[in-house]
Amino acid sequence: MHDKTYRTPLPVPPAEAFAWHERPGAFERLAPPWENVEVVSRSGGIRDGADVHLKVHKGPVALDWHLRHVDHVPGERFVDEQVSGPFEHYRHEHRFLPGEEPGTTLLEDHLRWDVPLGAAGEFLGGTMVARDLDRTFRFRHTRLGQDLALHARFADTPRKKVAITGASGLIGSALSNLLTTGGHEVVPVTRNRAAAQAGKGIWWSVEDDTIDEEGLVGVDAVVHLAGEPINAMRWTEEKKKAIRESRVQGTRLISRVVAQLPDGPQALICASAVGYYGDRGDEVMTEESSRGRGFLAETVEAWEGASRRAEGAGIRVARIRFGLVLSPAGGALPKMLWAFKSGLAGRIGNGRQYVPWIDLDDVTGLLYHAVMDGSATGALNGTAPNPVTNATFTDILGRVLHRPTVVPVPSLAVKAALGEMGEELLLKGQRARPVRTEKLGYRFRFRDLEESLRHQLGRHEGD
Repeated sequence: MHDKTYRTPLPVPPAEAFAWHERPGAFERLAPPWENVEVVSRSGGIRDGADVHLKVHKGPVALDWHLRHVDHVPGERFVDEQVSGPFEHYRHEHRFLPGEEPGTTLLEDHLRWDVPLGAAGEFLGGTMVARDLDRTFRFRHTRLGQDLALHARFADTPRKKVAITGASGLIGSALSNLLTTGGHEVVPVTRNRAAAQAGKGIWWSVEDDTIDEEGLVGVDAVVHLAGEPINAMRWTEEKKKAIRESRVQGTRLISRVVAQLPDGPQALICASAVGYYGDRGDEVMTEESSRGRGFLAETVEAWEGASRRAEGAGIRVARIRFGLVLSPAGGALPKMLWAFKSGLAGRIGNGRQYVPWIDLDDVTGLLYHAVMDGSATGALNGTAPNPVTNATFTDILGRVLHRPTVVPVPSLAVKAALGEMGEELLLKGQRARPVRTEKLGYRFRFRDLEESLRHQLGRHEGD
């Protein structure tokens, strides 16, 4: 029988740390992004008798895991016990103890487990299971502490009702869970009319230039994330039109509606992109920098311009220019991981182009901050304070993964394979810095690229 306790201090009282775990989205916030875990069903929250049925995907294998909650003592502890699943036995007790400093918590995650097949199972997989649990709880404790600190900074601000377009995407789903664990209400803005009619969102159609205006009454803020993916294929003229129109028309629709609703949202937080600055080599790009050249720069200018109507009507508008979002759960990083793990990784082109990266936890943290802080307006760079060149990015990711980075990708090969998309997204870059973002008061969780990658991938020094 394995017996281990993971401890970490939390910056809030035990009652608040416990309440966080009772709110929707807590499980999703604690699930490591490198794991493919699907929630099949759940009921009852974390109270006695509540259960959750998971499907854990390990390569081509899908494992069913059924857990039940017991020993629920409000503000003090609750327990997950395996009913059936990959362990011979598994019990996880969550303990919330008073911390050393007033108003803080000492969180203890006490685990007891056995792998199946006795001594043979222990020999074959016992060490791997213990290592995976170490990685998981290191990640959980880091994210939980950071989330609670963010919520605590806005503890005196009234809870919000937030509508989100693109709520089912990588960023939208993460933001939704961050908001709900903070006690806010999230309403997806969805193209699924049946879901909206069932009370599971606000219906809209960019193609029909319409949105359920009544659904927006009483909403405090809209976070607009929806748009055609830009890196899914070569940019044909048709694809470029879809990229531009999905962003411009969608933003124009929301901007027009919130501008004319007397009891509607008073804040519009729009995702944008650092592609606005074009490729300027080593020049440092701040929010005050002018627009650059190229398809993305022109698209972002029109995209941001579509929100002007709301701004003119007195709605608070923030436009967050995101860079490369880092998460193994989606976006560009999983594609990079495949190349690195296959030993086919190296710098792209001359490697001198800058990569304006940002950790997914800072993406959601900055969006949350923009929703809550009434002074968040105008352009804000959603990039980590320390951009790196492509060559440096490649070296750091290779070091984190313990993989070689000796197979460079020539510029001609990128252009031949991916055309204009490859040239703009891979061979060009922006040395963007979040000057206004930091003046606003946002505190980046991850300023250092290696620290971010180790957090997102669960790869720490010595692993």
